[in-house]
This record gives sequence, C-alpha cells and structure tokens, in this order.
Amino acid sequence: MQKLREQTDAKIAFGRKKNPEFMKWVDDIINEAKAFEKGKNAIKIGEKAPDFKLPNPLGKDVQLYDLLSKGPVVVTFYRGSWCPYCNLQLRALQAKLKEIESLGATLVAISPEVPDASLTKNEISNMDFTVLSDQDAKVASQYGVAWEVPEFLLDHMRIDRELDLKEINNGNGSVLPIPATFIIGTNGLVQWNYVNVDYRTRSEPDEIIEALKSIS
Repeated sequence: MQKLREQTDAKIAFGRKKNPEFMKWVDDIINEAKAFEKGKNAIKIGEKAPDFKLPNPLGKDVQLYDLLSKGPVVVTFYRGSWCPYCNLQLRALQAKLKEIESLGATLVAISPEVPDASLTKNEISNMDFTVLSDQDAKVASQYGVAWEVPEFLLDHMRIDRELDLKEINNGNGSVLPIPATFIIGTNGLVQWNYVNVDYRTRSEPDEIIEALKSIS
C-alpha cells in the first residue's frame, strides 16, 4: 500500500501543476508561520495531556481520561472532512487501525466540525475509530495547536471552494487546528507527538505504530 506521505506528496505535486500561483502563496504563508514557530506551544513529550470531553457524531460525549483507563490513546487533530489531505490521513489511519489497536491503543480524531457533519453517515459507518467535534477549538488551544488561519486562505476557502467555516464549525470561522498527533500514555503524559504547521504534511501511521511499540 502506498505510504500516506507518498499520497500527500502526489496531491501537492498535482496542486502545483494545476494552480502554481496558489500553491506558491500557500508555501509563503507556511514558511512565514514556520519562521514564527507556529505550533511551538504544542504540549511536549513528558507533559500532562489536558483532559477533554467532546461529542462524537451521535452527540454522545467521550472523555479522554475514560479512554486512558483502557490503554494509551492516539489523539490526532485534523481540519475537517472538506480537507483532502485530512481525508487521505483518516483513510490511512483506518487502514492501520488493527495494528494500532493490537498494541492496546485507542485512536481518536478531532476536528472543529459540528458532530453531525464531521463525516457522512456512510463514512462514519466505515470508520472504526472515534471522531470527535471541537467546535470552538478550545481543546486544540489547550494542546497548543490552534491556528488563526490567514485571511488569504480563508478567502480561498470561501470564494474558490465555497466553504463557509462559520457554518461548518457552528460559529468558528477562522481557527483551525494545526495537523498534529499525540500519543498519550495511561499515566496521562504525552509519550510521542508530531506537529507541523504545513497542513499538507501528516504523521505517517507506521511512525505512530513504531512509537506505540517503543512505549509498550
């Protein structure tokens, strides 16, 4: 199976060919964000992970520390179902879910979308991991991965893609999570993390699996 990074690299290359000017602007924005170390406040390895209670697509609250009583938890923040890179990531994680669970871990994916819009009902039925809604990005903020999206990208979403983030995220129209993944041990401490302000780049599922093996 093709690696997630190979899939995202191919999508980036396609975007550069189809719309080079836009991708150059995205590169510039991301390089500027990196220069200012966006994401530097993300919780680090060895730090206590903030507890949270968020609704799943059926509106039922799921609490982190309840899940930790059963084993380590992999928490991944993604922007939303409208993001093609996020969809590649979720599918890649689904493909590796049995390996993740075989190591005693639970996978939780968090986005700002309202509970009944994070994924379609059909997609939800095909996802065997937990999808949660952080509409106001408070949990993303607690984990240090909330990002005030530059106006240029907001204009692109609104005009070119006809995406209304205020509607999608039930009022939150400008803050999205930096794509990030944390492995949290049963003691509540961060055991491993991946944070990258470049939303086109994600942690490889195999890296998560290797990290789980190393901490088990």
